[in-house]
Amino acid sequence: MPTDETPVRRRRGPSMADVARLAGVSGQTVSRVANERHNVDAATRDRVLAAMREVGYRPNSAARALRNGQFRSIGVIVFELSSFGTTRTLDAVAAAATVSGYAINLLPVLDVNQRAVTNAFSRLGEQAVDGVIILIEAHTLDEAGVQLPEGLPVVVVDSSAHYDYPIVDSNQAQGARLATEHLLDLGHETVWHVSGPPTSFAADRRRRSWELTLTQRGCEVPPVLNGDWTASSGYEAGRMLAANPDVTAVFAANDQMALGVLRALHERGRVVPDDVSVVGFDDMEESAHFWPPLTTILQNFVDVGRLSVDALIHEIQAGEHHHDPVAVPTKLVVRSSTAPPRRP
Repeated sequence: MPTDETPVRRRRGPSMADVARLAGVSGQTVSRVANERHNVDAATRDRVLAAMREVGYRPNSAARALRNGQFRSIGVIVFELSSFGTTRTLDAVAAAATVSGYAINLLPVLDVNQRAVTNAFSRLGEQAVDGVIILIEAHTLDEAGVQLPEGLPVVVVDSSAHYDYPIVDSNQAQGARLATEHLLDLGHETVWHVSGPPTSFAADRRRRSWELTLTQRGCEVPPVLNGDWTASSGYEAGRMLAANPDVTAVFAANDQMALGVLRALHERGRVVPDDVSVVGFDDMEESAHFWPPLTTILQNFVDVGRLSVDALIHEIQAGEHHHDPVAVPTKLVVRSSTAPPRRP
C-alpha cells in the first residue's frame, strides 16, 4: 500500500508499439493508419484498426492536427438559436460534418453587432478550427466591418448576397412565390401576409417575393402585418385579419405564426379553409397535425446543411471558394388549410 512518501505509478496506456505487435505490422504502418494515410492496403488497415480497438489505443488527434495542418473541426457562429430554421439548419450542419469526419465547435452570439461577431471569429481562431459556418438572420451585420482571422475559410447560411464568401440558403423567394401563386390560382383576389421581423433576411426575401407576385398578377397588395416568428405574434396579427371580412387568404412567413393565425380565425368563427385559406412556411413536423392540417412551404434543411459543409470543406482542402450563391429549392406541400374562396 503506497504511503504519502511513495509515488503512485500510473499505468501506462496502450502505445503504438502495442498495436504493431498485436497486428503483426511495423510501427510505421500503424502510424500511417492512425494518420489516415491512403498507402496502406485494406486488409492491413482493418487488421490495424482491430488491434487498436482490442488494446484500447486512440490516436492523438492534436498531434495529428499539428502534423497535417488540419484540426478536423468546424466552428459555427449562430444567431437566434431559438428559431426553428436555425435549429434545423444547425442539426443538418452537425450531421453533415460528422459524416465528413469533422467535429462542431458551436459559438452562439446573442448580440448582433460588429464587436460580438469580431470577437466570435477571434475566439474560434484561438480554438483551432479549420473553417467557420455562419448561421445569420440579421440585416444589421456589415460584412466590411467583420474582421476574420487571416486565411480562415468561411461559408454563410442566409439569404443575403452581400458577402464575399460562399452563400448557401433555401430559395426564400421561390417559396413565397409558390405560396402566393397557390392561393391566387385557387381564385382568391389577393393574399394578405404576416411577415417575420423586419431585421430578418429570410423574412425580407419572402415579403418582397409575395409583393412582387401580387404585382405581377395585377392584384392589390394589402398592408403587411409584422410578426416575430412566434405563434403569439401570429395570433395578434390573426385577430386583426379575422375581424376583416375582406380577408380570404393569408400567407404567414412561418408555420408557427400560421398556427397563431389559425387560432384567431377559429375564435372569430371564420372557418378554415371555407372562409379563409392559410399557408405557412417551413413544413415543421407539427404542421401536418394543425387543425386543419397546414398547407405550407417545405424547406430542405438537410440539403442546406450538407451543401454548407461541402462548400466549407472544399475551401479548407482546395484553398479557394466559389462566390456563386447556392439556392436550395423549396416545395409547396398542399394540405387541408387552403381551398377556393366561398362564393356569395
